[in-house]
Amino acid sequence: MDLKWLEDFLCLAETQSFSRAAEERHITQSALSKRIRSLESWVGADLVDRSMYPTRLTPAGKLFRNHAQEFLKGLLDSRALIRGQHPIRNGALLVAAGHTLSLNFFPAWLHNIHATFGEFKTRVVASNVHDSVLELVDGSCDLLLCYQHPELPITLDPDRYAHIVLGTDTLIPVCTPNAQGNPNTSLPGTKLKPIRQLAYTKTSYFGRAIDLLLSKLHTPCHVETFYESDMAELLKKIALEGYGLAWLPKSSILKELANQTLVPAGETQWHFKLEIWLFRDLQNKKPALDRLWNFLSQSSPHNADQ
Repeated sequence: MDLKWLEDFLCLAETQSFSRAAEERHITQSALSKRIRSLESWVGADLVDRSMYPTRLTPAGKLFRNHAQEFLKGLLDSRALIRGQHPIRNGALLVAAGHTLSLNFFPAWLHNIHATFGEFKTRVVASNVHDSVLELVDGSCDLLLCYQHPELPITLDPDRYAHIVLGTDTLIPVCTPNAQGNPNTSLPGTKLKPIRQLAYTKTSYFGRAIDLLLSKLHTPCHVETFYESDMAELLKKIALEGYGLAWLPKSSILKELANQTLVPAGETQWHFKLEIWLFRDLQNKKPALDRLWNFLSQSSPHNADQ
């Protein structure tokens, strides 16, 4: 049983609408529906009467809602109390980050910070963008490391959440080379021979980024999806096997580009540039966080907000 299922269910009970609840929970309606089904399977009874509109709870759903509210409130209150009495991991700073950034950007960045600022304890929680943002909003982490683009923003209240720009990254279309070292396939492809694409899921951040890129280009792009995942590292492994073209963060393929096991499969017009942002909650007054933030604000060449 996942606590998110309870939060989804309570939101649905409040809004009486799958579409509104999905919007408030920042997930797709189909994902919300699957979570509610999973909760019902765990409970062993239908909680939602799907034969009526607006959405209503079944008698079992009404009973379960009351217990779910009390349970969730008690659990969160207990967590807040424990965290106040016992700082997590002896004062370690908790960082929520996307899978790609946690694997390819964070280790080198942390090494450089330790060399200039000094060592400090950290714990990284790798997750998708949505869950990482919720980790910061509900106080489950101290820092949020994420990608950012003006047209695909991570929208947080600037009066409460400050950010620092740590660097940039670029999504690059790549594939395996042929015997001559040239790409086995190259954008934009043709109608008769579309390019086999290793694609991101449409709801993932990178998936939305590629859709935005292609929507802005005047050159038609002819691709067909051969494989789909929301994780760049998985698409990289499939691309290395020669199964097609994938847009991958440059930070994740530096070694492969250097040894030419992967090569660019398109000109720079097919590249998509992203910034790397670090967020914090200004209401979090942890001394270690304040010291680190002050250092980063003064030393980061990309700093956009202190």
